[in-house]
Amino acid sequence: MKLSSFFLGTVFAIAVIAGLLLIVGVKFQTPPPGEGAALYNASSEAVLKGVVRETRDFKCPVSEHEIGSHLMLETADGIVLVHLAPGRVMRSQQLVFAPGDQLQVLGSRVRVAGNQGLIAREITKGNEVYVFRDPEGKLLLVQR
Repeated sequence: MKLSSFFLGTVFAIAVIAGLLLIVGVKFQTPPPGEGAALYNASSEAVLKGVVRETRDFKCPVSEHEIGSHLMLETADGIVLVHLAPGRVMRSQQLVFAPGDQLQVLGSRVRVAGNQGLIAREITKGNEVYVFRDPEGKLLLVQR
């Protein structure tokens, strides 16, 4: 009987410690609150139409310092860097834009690292509408 109580006590202690380690591990791996949403300003929203010239993935504050997906959109006024979403979101949604795609982008004009750009909220490609963010700029799962 004493061996059984000792065993149960040990198993319980190990379970508690494992649970605490799991909670602490998850806490430390949680990304900081959304910088992308903080940069989004609905009062600076604009609609741009253009052609994708290039796509790029790089670490970016709009993508919460993750590797983010971006595209260079050639508009009537020049080329604009469009911030899409973290690369993991784009991959999970199997969403790809390619050079030559004709797009209409609704988003917030921003200055990131000294460069003008646009944080995409919605992109229209043909008859498809992709929603990246809510009106406050909070990242959503992309809807088709």
